[in-house]
Amino acid sequence: MISKRIKDNKRRLVELFNHSTDFVTYEFESESNIKMMVCYIEGLIDRNILDRDILRSLTLNVKNLKEIRKYIMTPKIEEIDTINEVVDEVVYGKVVLFAEGLKKGFVIELSKWDKRQVEEPQAESVVRGPKEGFIEDIAVNKVLLRKKLRNNNLVFEDLRLGKQSKTAISLAYVKGIVNLEVLEEVKKRLDKINIDAILESGYIEELIEDSPKSLLPTITNTQKPDIVAAKILEGRVAIFVDGTPHVLIVPRVFVEALMSSEDYYLRPYFSSFLRIVRVIALFITVYAPGIFVALMLYHQEMIPTVLLVSAADAREGVPLPLTVEVLLMIITLEFTKESSLRLPKNIGSTVNIVGALVLGQAAVQAGLVSTLTVILVSLTALAEFIVPQLTQAIIMYRLFATIMGGFFGIYGVICAFFVITLEVISLESFSIPFAWPLAPRNTSGLKDTFIRVHLRKYITRPKALAKQNVKRQIPPKGE
Repeated sequence: MISKRIKDNKRRLVELFNHSTDFVTYEFESESNIKMMVCYIEGLIDRNILDRDILRSLTLNVKNLKEIRKYIMTPKIEEIDTINEVVDEVVYGKVVLFAEGLKKGFVIELSKWDKRQVEEPQAESVVRGPKEGFIEDIAVNKVLLRKKLRNNNLVFEDLRLGKQSKTAISLAYVKGIVNLEVLEEVKKRLDKINIDAILESGYIEELIEDSPKSLLPTITNTQKPDIVAAKILEGRVAIFVDGTPHVLIVPRVFVEALMSSEDYYLRPYFSSFLRIVRVIALFITVYAPGIFVALMLYHQEMIPTVLLVSAADAREGVPLPLTVEVLLMIITLEFTKESSLRLPKNIGSTVNIVGALVLGQAAVQAGLVSTLTVILVSLTALAEFIVPQLTQAIIMYRLFATIMGGFFGIYGVICAFFVITLEVISLESFSIPFAWPLAPRNTSGLKDTFIRVHLRKYITRPKALAKQNVKRQIPPKGE
């Protein structure tokens, strides 16, 4: 409990904060000799407002204990009764005020710290559509979503996770639309988390997903408010984590990886064309190396004669077996990508030039790899960048399909295809089939998969997700 004596409260708080130099306690008196104290963490609050509007007002005006709250010039004030509550509020950038003779403290919201400006997320850039993206401040991220959904039914539920970090987490959903079963399951899984720290939303994703061993992500993460708004209007739940611009959305289905928010801002025919391109790119980036190896090693009769002769000439003098050659180039591609990501941008672009041009050309001239292999791996890399949401799974599946093609020919690639397909079909995301609406097949859901129909055709929300208020629009008369 909070003591009536300021000195006792000060001593206990200094001990709880282990005499940390950034924990500040400041004692002062009003002109009527009422002793008071504020405590806060340096750098997390607005000192100007504290000095100008709080301390000055209390010093000049307070004449008795009952008037303290009257002269605190902030719109949000809460009363607390325990020292542990004081600690929890102070670490979140709040100021706590004590007065001699009162067994309670006043929590004053004065949080202020440096934050990144709202800007377009680099990983989800679009030509047409909103350019603003989430930042590392959860309060700003909530505001960005509120700007998209100016609706009193948009609900945020706050909690804190991490015994040491006490990270702020917020669930966002639309009351009356959200899938209540999914919402309760999310809350249940979050309640089971007992970990020292949540430093990024990836911690949450790994701890609550249905299939941790799967290569495929069953939880969506995005940095764009318009995507979050669209998803929760379908009955989903968004999870905001303080300190990261990545917001999680559950549940997720596989076909979402082939979609972009921009699809809904373009003409439906062109959007459908782009989705088909992404499907083709997905198959190329995963299976093209395996099929190439299989055909060259085991099924030469399936290759046109002119192309086979050209491929044989290109491989003349190459000392490495074809499977090893392709795997070596794939791994070299990953070296180039990883080095360009981890280095500063200016140096990273240089690494790309060295890796893609100098190293590739030198390898061909030295006879270590063939030109066909370089072309194949380059095409594979371009196709991979078209489906960025599945990059991690694509890399592993590509290696698996290539090895299967090298050992068992085209039959090995087919087996790899069936294994990957079975994994997609068998997964669930918060009790929703991951392969929906393809498996199980749903006619209404197919309107928004590989083909995007006109917006007038989206009469209902996805049936697998929305269980209440399923109608999203009333079609015009005559349609």
